Amino acid sequence: MGLLKTIFFIVLFYYAFKFLAKLFAPFLIKKAAETIKKKAEQQYGGGQQQEQPKNTVPEGKTVIDKTPGQQQQSKNSVGEYVDFEEID
Repeated sequence: MGLLKTIFFIVLFYYAFKFLAKLFAPFLIKKAAETIKKKAEQQYGGGQQQEQPKNTVPEGKTVIDKTPGQQQQSKNSVGEYVDFEEID
């Protein structure tokens, strides 16, 4: 009798969970999509702010802005060399 009762509760729980999942899944997915959308808007600035150019140059004028050359970093900063031996 205990085995039948256990199987009945397992089947009842399975179908109840399935029913509730169908009922609440659209709501949960909608909430998750809204949350992801808000995080993306915060990360990328929302797309509402348009970038204004810092220096406006009148039409017809050419401005060449050179930055001073920076020294290249040495290529020794690539990583640490590790010596190894093959073991037969």
